[in-house]
Amino acid sequence: MAGREIYEVLALRYAERSARTRQENFLDLVGDPALAMPMDYYLWVVRNGERTIVVDTGFNHKEARRRDRPIICLPREALAGVGVDAAAVEDVVITHLHYDHAGTLGDFPRARFFVQESEAQFASGRWMLGDSERFAYSPDHIADFVRRLFEKRVVFHSEDGEIAPGLTVHRMPGHTMGLQALRVPTKRGVVLLASDASHYYEHWVRRVPFSICWSQTELMKSYEVIERLADSEDHVIPGHDPLVRSLYPAVSARTGDNAVRLDVAPARSIREVFA
Repeated sequence: MAGREIYEVLALRYAERSARTRQENFLDLVGDPALAMPMDYYLWVVRNGERTIVVDTGFNHKEARRRDRPIICLPREALAGVGVDAAAVEDVVITHLHYDHAGTLGDFPRARFFVQESEAQFASGRWMLGDSERFAYSPDHIADFVRRLFEKRVVFHSEDGEIAPGLTVHRMPGHTMGLQALRVPTKRGVVLLASDASHYYEHWVRRVPFSICWSQTELMKSYEVIERLADSEDHVIPGHDPLVRSLYPAVSARTGDNAVRLDVAPARSIREVFA
């Protein structure tokens, strides 16, 4: 890693949905449909001595009540727990504009937001006439995003791009048209924050899409890109898997497993988990 910046990477859980089954999580069912498969909701922090980047902004209590997704703490509170003041953050990567990744933009008054151009087109175009695609977007969040755009606080990328030294975004279509992942150099190698390119480890390991899928063909291609961009399968971080919190150590005793470090090696390899 000599000659380039390296980063600490944290996963922060801000919400959960324990009453969820496998039937809800796979486009083509794998295993017992009634088997419990809880979902965690994360945002991520990428930082070093030079800069702090927040990845995704979660949702608030209003959206939690509307969708029956209990909040553990607001995203800005999760950030404060690891020493990050949302009001001071200057760079935020939005992996995609679904309700659980692109709310609370108002809590980041100084930030510019990095988004794929194709995702903005998707969330504001003809695709939102379809119930299956529109369900996962919040019109309030999209309106907030447009306000940030008119404030000249949105940075668009088309496919791949660098947002800071060593930090690159990569379009991963499939779940949505313009989802992007973030590639991060760390002391243990290059970590890929895949976000919802793979909700759970199982989705890309077994090549079975999540239940919300804009394009299966594109998603299968994105699974291959995931493996090329990360240093190994143990450097891939999915978007919603509770397993992340058992594989990686807590940031501190105070945060417990609601905040874990991804820049250190996992307790077990993915091959062991899915053996």
